[in-house]
Amino acid sequence: MTKLKLIFFGTSEFSEVILDSLTKAGYNIAGVFTRPDQKVGRRQEWQKTPVKIMAEKNGIPVFDPAKLDSTSLEQIGNLAPDMIITAAYGKIIPQSILDIPEFGAINVHPSLLPKFRGPSPIQNALLSGEKETGTTIMLMDAGMDTGDILMQKSISIGQADILPELLQKLAVLSAELLLETIPLWIEGKIKPRKQNNSEATFCRMIEKEDGKIDWRETAQSIYNRYRAFYPWPGIFTIWNGKRIKLNKISLAKNSQEKRPTGKVFEFDGKIAIQTKERVIILEELQIEGRPNIKAMDFINGYKKFIGSIL
Repeated sequence: MTKLKLIFFGTSEFSEVILDSLTKAGYNIAGVFTRPDQKVGRRQEWQKTPVKIMAEKNGIPVFDPAKLDSTSLEQIGNLAPDMIITAAYGKIIPQSILDIPEFGAINVHPSLLPKFRGPSPIQNALLSGEKETGTTIMLMDAGMDTGDILMQKSISIGQADILPELLQKLAVLSAELLLETIPLWIEGKIKPRKQNNSEATFCRMIEKEDGKIDWRETAQSIYNRYRAFYPWPGIFTIWNGKRIKLNKISLAKNSQEKRPTGKVFEFDGKIAIQTKERVIILEELQIEGRPNIKAMDFINGYKKFIGSIL
């Protein structure tokens, strides 16, 4: 089974775990397709995707086209894969490419499809306050996560889970399920199952401004946003015209005193903000142009922050 020739499409840390599992299992990976290198940070230094780094480490040929065009189609055709595996690649793969391998194209999607179709399923599970999520191994078609399901497995979400932790759990779960699925699919022991489109929910790409907090929301929904957007794009609020990133927050026990929504105050020796319902505790803050510091240290430098309305 490990003689099966694969082509892998992926970009992110999640994809990296999947690719690593395939290489360690001894699969013949003829090539890896990933996003082009990008300039990042203030210095605008070129950065490779985690998948590209992993592929180069293992001596796997890498292709990083800006667009999957006729050149990509020819390259994939020349590689003659038996199967295509995709995981968080970030681009729609044309049907002409999906039709090449004998055993089709299989996608690893970290949600219990048809729930959370789209590019940010892990973030949206946290945003929605889900208690459970999972992973789906599916056949690819020309749609967005609409293909037939081969296998699924669920996992619980802890109240304190934040994005990096849940992503790692799902990546490991997905890798294990994929390795279980491939031989069963090749041997004809899996019957694909159609998705119920009437139950589908969708999610979009996360953008930087999605991290802005509306203090009229409940404390739980704000905390869920923090869990989903840590470490990027992070959550933030505006004070005196400046952006303040809330790099670490927690939920406080309900306070009986009534305060204006968005008010900053001292609560049990900590810095807190009143929401629509309950209170958020600020633990680490970062005002634009400054380093991240503890909330109490922030107050020492910005005494007028206490009592302000955000």
